[in-house]
Amino acid sequence: MRVLFVCLGNICRSPTAEGVFRRELESAGLAHRVEVDSCGIGDWHVGNPPDPRSAEAARRRGIDLSEVRARQLSAEDFHRFDYLLAMDHDNLAALRQQCPEACQAHIGLFLDFAGQVDRPVPDPYYGGERGFEEVLDLIESASRGLVEDITRRLEGARH
Repeated sequence: MRVLFVCLGNICRSPTAEGVFRRELESAGLAHRVEVDSCGIGDWHVGNPPDPRSAEAARRRGIDLSEVRARQLSAEDFHRFDYLLAMDHDNLAALRQQCPEACQAHIGLFLDFAGQVDRPVPDPYYGGERGFEEVLDLIESASRGLVEDITRRLEGARH
């Protein structure tokens, strides 16, 4: 099972989702069964680490983002990943526009897994510290829901 988190530049929301989701997978005993990555729609930050404010907010919650480096969405991602999860409606529209017809992946908004259907993860880039904390709260909630969904899928595949 493979999960890809997608935002605009891959320096705030999607790397945070990658780090939080890895922790949730470890807690659920699924880290060895699920591959996790993140990327951006744009190429502005390729090769850069996450925004220092995102990294610091995550670190305060015990999540290390130091190994994450920004990359841009590629055509191969649509075939490689089972879930491509957008942080907002613009990211989702870009995913749908670039998605090849043969793609079998689940493409949707990440917060759908938090029971907050059609709600975006707000971009904290131009805001203050509280925005980064809000993003973490939302991502933690959606990560738990995604773990539940993947657990059901993995158990269903065994039966």
